[in-house]
Amino acid sequence: MSRVGKMPVSVPEGVEVAIKQDQINVKGSGGTLSLSLNALVKITNDAGKLTFEPANESREANAMSGTMRQLVNNMVVGVTKGFEKRLNLVGVGYKAQAQGAKLNLTVGYSHPVNKDMPAGITVATPTPTEVVIKGADRQRVGQVAAEIRAIRPPEPYKGKGIRYSDEKITIKETKKK
Repeated sequence: MSRVGKMPVSVPEGVEVAIKQDQINVKGSGGTLSLSLNALVKITNDAGKLTFEPANESREANAMSGTMRQLVNNMVVGVTKGFEKRLNLVGVGYKAQAQGAKLNLTVGYSHPVNKDMPAGITVATPTPTEVVIKGADRQRVGQVAAEIRAIRPPEPYKGKGIRYSDEKITIKETKKK
């Protein structure tokens, strides 16, 4: 069995977990998240501890039990603490400005780029060159951060562009004559 799948998920106080026949709902102070269940995994709730077991002895069921466990754990962490991604803008004149559910970027194009945030995702700009994306759903926070980074990815010669705060860019040497 998957070693990740063997560990139970503890549900803290203030978080409600509802297991239905086709989906699992997690509700907390950070919002409500739902996930459709897989027939290869059996989920049991024992007084605030969620355990995940494969429904049969196949490799797929074994792998899916660990995957489902981690997805539900991310949901529990998301509705309690939430997730965040930080992006940095590197380049002369590059700046970002958050206006409600919109992010306005000036990143070297002839026009400003406006990005609308989906429901459940908040964006903030503590400084003009830093963007903080927060939300309860880990997958959506990462996806929005990747879409913003794709507007102007870091280029390899000067390092200009939008990058994750913990990302290391390897600068290439210019061509010699």
